[in-house]
Parts: sequence; C-alpha cells; structure tokens
Amino acid sequence: MYKLQLLLRRTLHRSKMLFSFLLGCIVFVDVANAQSALKFYSADHPFIQYTGRIDFTNPMLPRFWQPGVSVSFQFKGKDCAVILNDEILWGSNHNYLEIVVDGKAYRLQTKNRIDTIYLSGYVSAAKIHSAVIVKNTEANIGYLELVGVLSKKLVKPLAKPVRKIECIGNSITCGTGADVSEVPCGKGKWQDQHNAYFSYGAIMARKLNAQVHLSSVSGIGLMRSCCNLGITMPQVFDKISMRNDTIQWDFAKYQPDVVTICLGQNDGVQDSAMFCNNYVKFVKQLRTYYPQTSFVLISSPMADDRLRNFMQRMLPAVEEQLHQSGENKVYTHIFFKQYSSGCDYHPSLAEHELIAEELSAVVQKIMNW
Repeated sequence: MYKLQLLLRRTLHRSKMLFSFLLGCIVFVDVANAQSALKFYSADHPFIQYTGRIDFTNPMLPRFWQPGVSVSFQFKGKDCAVILNDEILWGSNHNYLEIVVDGKAYRLQTKNRIDTIYLSGYVSAAKIHSAVIVKNTEANIGYLELVGVLSKKLVKPLAKPVRKIECIGNSITCGTGADVSEVPCGKGKWQDQHNAYFSYGAIMARKLNAQVHLSSVSGIGLMRSCCNLGITMPQVFDKISMRNDTIQWDFAKYQPDVVTICLGQNDGVQDSAMFCNNYVKFVKQLRTYYPQTSFVLISSPMADDRLRNFMQRMLPAVEEQLHQSGENKVYTHIFFKQYSSGCDYHPSLAEHELIAEELSAVVQKIMNW
C-alpha cells in the first residue's frame, strides 16, 4: 500500500512539473512572439532624444545619474517597450521613474538589473504616441542606462523647446521627500518619496515651455554640506555625476538661458562676509561656463525664519557686489513662506507646484518670456 501511495505521489509531482514546464513554454513563446513583432532600436538611434547630463562614452549604453534626466521618443502602434539597466547601487537601491505616455504621467520603480517596461497599457487612441522616461531619483541611488526601445516604428521626434533652464540646488531641487503617493514619510527607503519630475524646476520648465537640467545633490551646500557629504557645489558642478564628483561635463552641450541657484539650506547661517565672498566666487565660476546666461539667486523654500532673514540680507548683498564687478545679469528672489509639509520638512508635491508658480513668474519677467 505504501509503495502504491509513493508511486501516485511521484506521478502527480511529475505531472505538475510537466504542466508548469508547458505553461512556461507557452508564456515564453507568447512573449517571444510579441517581441518578435517589434523592432529593436538601439540607444544611439537618432529618433531617441536625451535631456540632461549623460555619459555617452558608450553610445550604445548612455549612462545617467542626475535627477530629472529624460529620454524621449515618438512611436506608432500600441505595443512599445523600453529596456533599462539599473545599477542597483549597494545591491538594493532601485531607481524610481516617471513614465509619461501621451501626456499622462505614471510612477514606476525598477525591479531588476535589466528591466523591460511595456507602454501598451498607457497609450491613448492617437496614431502617433509620445513617451518620456524621467529619472525621479538622484545620483546616490545609482545610475540608469538606456539599452534601447522595442517598437513597431519610431518616428521623427518633435523639436525640443528652444528655451533652456538649469536649476542648481540641494535635496529641494532634487524633489526629495515630496511624493508620498505610494510610501508614507518614515516608511520604506529614503528614495521612496523622490520625484524629480514633479519638482519645482521641472514643473517650471513645463510651464515656460523650456528644457531643464536639475544640477542638484541632496545635502550639498555652497561652502558647507550636511551629512558628512564631503563635497560642495562649486567643487562638483562641472561633473556628469555630481554626487560622485566624476566624469567631466562638456558645458558646450547645454547653454541655459537662465540658471536658478537654490543653495544655503545646508550651509545654515554663516559668517556674512565669508558666505557672500563664496557666493560671488561661485557665480563668477558659473560665468566662465555660461557667458550669456542670467542668474537668479533664490532663498531656500524650506528655510525657517532665522535662515530666511539671513538670506534676505545676504542674497541682495551678493547681487550688489556682482553688479559692481560688471555682472549685470544677476537677480534675487526671496520666498517669504516656508514650504515644509513633505517628508523631513521638505516641500510636498503640492508645495513644489506653488514654488514653481511663484518662480515661473519671476523668470518670465526677467527673461521677457
């Protein structure tokens, strides 16, 4: 009797294994058939556009660290997929993305070292579809690489906006601590609340129909950074990966019309003369990269009363000192409200929208846009 039961169990187990194998084959063939109907477009295809600081040392695998870096393209047909590599820094950090298809944004996180992200579930009824893939997380969550796009047909992209903006800053500019749509404050990992796509700089660029670079690192300062960071913005500003202070950036690739500078939150209240001198020196450093650019010095939107009062005195003093030295394209803007209802007292998504609205009006007036 025992031998009969054992034989039945073995037969049942083998049947289950055979069924699982056949099911796997069916799924594999189905996916393979779906992909075989699509053409692979490598990352260096001219119909794929890039915006941001990107390392093209290997043009087949362009690599990018900074928040807000975007990849965009247009395609025909409902079926389309994007293939990305994630560094998975420290073996556990997965980047968040904003997938914008036909104008609608969707938040996703990578799951593997190589991810194939299908867009068919997001497309509209239009004949030609647009897709934008945005890195929501910042450099110390690791890099992303574009492998390529699977599509029936990529079509020539629309021209990029002529206007160009760059936003220099810290975690506020990165969009850190803003998005609690999936993971509440204090839960999950630090990057779970990052959203560069809905940061004030990115929103402002969309409002003003401009390209944007977010040249920002959490914790960084003008002359003093927090959290044992070991770097300051003047030191790393010329790099593709600012957090790692690596890979020289070619400033000829992107000459912004206007640069906003949001530094000081991590410096805190400093010696007035030292702070002003360092700020003036940094703006003059920027001028060597950007001969025609206008600079807007902005106070920290999350500053408390003490820091706001300090910056309210210091930024106009920096502006005046620069004007006296012949730098006329320098302006100042002070935020008189504290935006701190996000995680760790950072601006929330709703507050980033308010900051962008206020700053857009300032930039629009300065640039006559």
